[in-house]
Amino acid sequence: MLDVSRLRVLRAVVAKGSIRAAAAALDYTPSAVSQQLAALQRETGLRLLDRVGRGVEPTAAGRALAAESEALFRELSRLDGLARDLRAGRTGGLVIGYFASAGAAWLPSVVTALREEFPELRLDLRWTEVLDEQPSDLDVNVYVEARGARPSEEVVVYPLIDDPYEVVMREDDPLATRGSVALPELADRAWIDNDLRNGACREVLLAACAEVGFAPRFSVEMRDYRTAIPFVASGIGITVLPRLARGDLPAGLVSRPVVSPTPVRRINVAVRKAVADHLAVVRTVELLRQVVGSEAAVRA
Repeated sequence: MLDVSRLRVLRAVVAKGSIRAAAAALDYTPSAVSQQLAALQRETGLRLLDRVGRGVEPTAAGRALAAESEALFRELSRLDGLARDLRAGRTGGLVIGYFASAGAAWLPSVVTALREEFPELRLDLRWTEVLDEQPSDLDVNVYVEARGARPSEEVVVYPLIDDPYEVVMREDDPLATRGSVALPELADRAWIDNDLRNGACREVLLAACAEVGFAPRFSVEMRDYRTAIPFVASGIGITVLPRLARGDLPAGLVSRPVVSPTPVRRINVAVRKAVADHLAVVRTVELLRQVVGSEAAVRA
C-alpha cells in the first residue's frame, strides 16, 4: 500500500515546481522531501522525477500519480473534518441528494426536524437532476428508480412511494369532465414537454405510451414541470406529469389521473452502507417515510 505522507510530498513538489518550495510549504527540510520522494520511487517502482539542471521535473508517471491521488486527499480531508466534529461532540455532516419535486414537497419538513434534533449537524443538499453523474459521496439519496437498473452494492435501498402520472388540461377541455383519462385518448393531442432530461421519469412515461402504440407529439418543449403548467392555460396543449410534481394548479386548470395504463414512477431512498447506522441517517429515512405517508393519507 502506498504511503500517504509520501504521496502528499509528491503532490506538493508537482504543485510548487521545486523541492525547495515544496519543503517550505510542508515545513520540511529539502533533504527530508528528497528522502520521501526517493522512498516513494522505490515503493512504486516508478521514476517520478527527473533532474533538470539544479532542479527537478516531474515525469509523466509522477504527474499522473499526483493527479490521481486528488480524490484520496479529498476523502481524507472529509474524514479529518468528521474526526474534528466528533472530538467536539458534533454529529458530523450529512449529504442528501434529491430531485426537484421531492425536494420541494418533502425536504423542508425533513430538514427542519433534523436541524431541531441534531443542531450541530452540517447538511449538504445536492440537486442531482442537474448532474451528469450521481455523486459518490451521497449519504442519503432520494431518487426515481430507472427501468431495469440495479442499485449499487454500496447502498441500501428503501421504497418510499409509487407516484402515478396525471394529465393537466384546461377546465373547458372535453376530457375535463371525466374522472380519469385513458392514455390512448391523448395520442392525437398536442403535448407540452416538461422534463429536464431523458431520465427515469421520461422513460416511465414514454414506455407507457409505447405500450399503447404512440409517441407523444410535443408542440412545446419545456424543462421543468412548474413552467410547463402555465403553457397549458394558454391552450397550446396538455401536459402529463407525476402527481407529486403537480402542486396547486392555477385557476382554470384541472388534472385527471391517467389510466389504461397508468404510468407510475417508483421513488426510493438509497442509504450508503458505510453510514447506514448513523443516528442522523436513520432519522432522515424515518422522517422521509413519515412525510410521504402523511401526504399519501391526505390525497387518499
